Order: sequence, then structure tokens, then C-alpha cells
Amino acid sequence: MDTDSPVGASASVRQVKNRRERKRFLSLSVIAAFVFGILFVSLFNMAMDWTNTEEFCIGCHEMKENTYREYQDSAHFTNRSGVRAVCGDCHVPKEFFPKIARKLKAATELWHSIRGTIDTPEKFEERRAQMAQNEWRRMKANDSKACRNCHDANSFDYSSQRNRAVDRHQEGLSKGETCIDCHQGIVHQMPQIDQVTGMADLPGIASEIFGAHVPKTPVRTEKTAE
Repeated sequence: MDTDSPVGASASVRQVKNRRERKRFLSLSVIAAFVFGILFVSLFNMAMDWTNTEEFCIGCHEMKENTYREYQDSAHFTNRSGVRAVCGDCHVPKEFFPKIARKLKAATELWHSIRGTIDTPEKFEERRAQMAQNEWRRMKANDSKACRNCHDANSFDYSSQRNRAVDRHQEGLSKGETCIDCHQGIVHQMPQIDQVTGMADLPGIASEIFGAHVPKTPVRTEKTAE
């Protein structure tokens, strides 16, 4: 094209202008995507942190009237060192992908809340063993990682522990056991057990979910009528 002619010069100017506009559009798009990415990640992390707070966890009355009251009576709520472990510290992984997986699975609890699955103390007790068993299995599968985020067996001061605790810790560590194998009722109440020690009050619950709390051979606690 002859750029010396008026038509050629005009076309050349338009091409330069179009290239500049494309570059400007691409630059603005990259900047906008970068800013949007930062905002999205920030808001996403804020949402994750918010759903781990104690206030969020007890937002439904099922938790506030049941597990939260039990938690308030535990050493994880009040202790001599003043270190408190909130719900998310025990029930939500710290790592990103396990945390997302846990959040997605926990979303089903919204459906049960809408249905009123455990909206009364009676309904809650009916499902306590099932809910406890699910959580114990999850914690055992990841080697009680939530516990180990705060408690390190390599840092145990055995001289400040009672003899029974020292024996059990050393025995459990030597057998490759994990925290939840023994510390199942440390914060929340254990499921109801009938008069035969180790036999769950609800059907379908295996006796091994009670771990170290239950002897292998059930022992009746009530007196037999003469």
C-alpha cells in the first residue's frame, strides 16, 4: 500500500491505533484479572476463616444446645495455661485441600439442619453414637492430625504426668496407636452405653468404637436377682 497517498496514510494510522488499543486492552485485562484474583483469594480465605470460628459453629441451636455445652466443661475450653482450642482446631484440617474436602463434606450438615435431623435433645442422643463414630474414624484415618497440631509426643514431659498416663502413652506409642484410640470422650460426652459394659445402646454400632475405654469381654454391672 502506498503510504504516501492520503488513503494509504490513513490506513496506516488506523493500524497503529488498533495495535495500541489491543495492547491497552490486553494490559487492562491482565491487571483486572490480577486484581480480581487477589480479591477472590482474599475473600475466599476470609470465608474459610469465618466458617472456622466458634461463633459460626454454634450458629445453629443443635450445636449450641448440645456439643457446645459439653465443650465448655472441657479442658479445651478453660485450662490453667489459657490456651483454647475452638471447634475448627479439632474438626477442620489446616492444609488447604483437606480443608476444602472437609468443608464440602460438612455442607451436608446444612441439609440435616433444614430437615431437623438432630433439632431436639432426644434426636441428638439417638444419633450421638453414629456422629461420634464417624468423627473417630476420620481422626484415626489421619493419625489424629488435629491433636498433633498442638500436642507433640516428642515434647512430652513425663515427669509431670501421672504414672498411669506415662504407662499408657508409652504403651500406645510403642504400638503405633493414635490419640483418638484413647482420648475419645475428652471434650464431648461418650455415647450412651447400656448395663453391659461395652455394648452400645444403639444397634449397629461396633464395640470397637469405644477403643481403650472398653474391655474385650463385656462385664455386667447390674446385680443378678437372687
